[in-house]
Amino acid sequence: MLDDTAYWYVAGSCGSGDTAAANCAAFARWRIVPRMLRSADVRDLRTELFGRVYPAPLALAPVGVQSIVHPEGDIATARAAASLGIPMVLSTAGSFNIEEVAEVAGPRWYQLYWPHDDEVTTSLLKRADKAGYEVLVVTLDTWTLGWRPHDLNRGYLPFLRGNGLATPFSDPVFRSRLGRTCEDDVQAAIEAWIPMFNGRAHTWPELALLRDNWDGPIVLKGIQHVDDARRAADAGMDGVVVSNHGGRQIDGAVASLDALPGIVAAVGDRLTVLFDSGVRSGSDVFKALALGARAVLLGRPYLWGLANGGTEGVRQVVRSLLAELDLTLGLAGFVSPAELDPSVLVSR
Repeated sequence: MLDDTAYWYVAGSCGSGDTAAANCAAFARWRIVPRMLRSADVRDLRTELFGRVYPAPLALAPVGVQSIVHPEGDIATARAAASLGIPMVLSTAGSFNIEEVAEVAGPRWYQLYWPHDDEVTTSLLKRADKAGYEVLVVTLDTWTLGWRPHDLNRGYLPFLRGNGLATPFSDPVFRSRLGRTCEDDVQAAIEAWIPMFNGRAHTWPELALLRDNWDGPIVLKGIQHVDDARRAADAGMDGVVVSNHGGRQIDGAVASLDALPGIVAAVGDRLTVLFDSGVRSGSDVFKALALGARAVLLGRPYLWGLANGGTEGVRQVVRSLLAELDLTLGLAGFVSPAELDPSVLVSR
């Protein structure tokens, strides 16, 4: 059983929880219109993303400090994703570092919390590339933490306790910035890392640093406005994740599903549009795909599986969600996610 601090760190949202509620309500406003007398008894969920074919249009979203819910944390999650052939997106704030997760991972993407130190940033990218991470996912919406009452009421921030710092603490460039080693003075290392990635936003021109130091696809996570999606395409990015961080950053923000259709219409022919925030079921995945997402990143649900059963818990959650997606697809009269478009839905 999780203690209150760990539970609310995962379950909690910013402010009143309005954005998290809006994410779920947005799914409820759309209804699937099934079609009959179609041969849909055999389905194929395979999906191509960035030149690679995956068995399903699903990836495990980057979630930091996973060891607060299970001691094997990201290692258990990576094993589960590998067994299913879907990408696991490792967070910079992971409980295990880039190389440790790569040893057990299958398809793997790397999520960057972007430091304000170009040499540290470049070092992280080089490590991820060397360890076989294929896609870089840059989180834009968390340059400082939102107002999260559940954590504030408990005085809880795992990073201040050294959780979620395995990657920076193992980075040679970051370590060279310290007067003493991380092991000899953990508190000093924590105090050096937190202001390096937290408290200041990056800007569009700085994307050139990432493009110059990452040869693979780059995806910007946290895009909610059509103009930002267009700027991402103009900047040479390869994809975006339409996301409001699961309602953890801005109270009263637009639901991600409400933002999705406009972004797809604006840049769907130029970028790979991915989606997260509020996904709780296979039918939610179906709706996001119908509204134009190429694939969906799953967040909180797999954390509950991790908390309850480690690798097998994550596997059970993901397999159940994919089974529901498969059944929903077939019962609606379709055999492939590629057949879905907005005409299969109605709004209420």
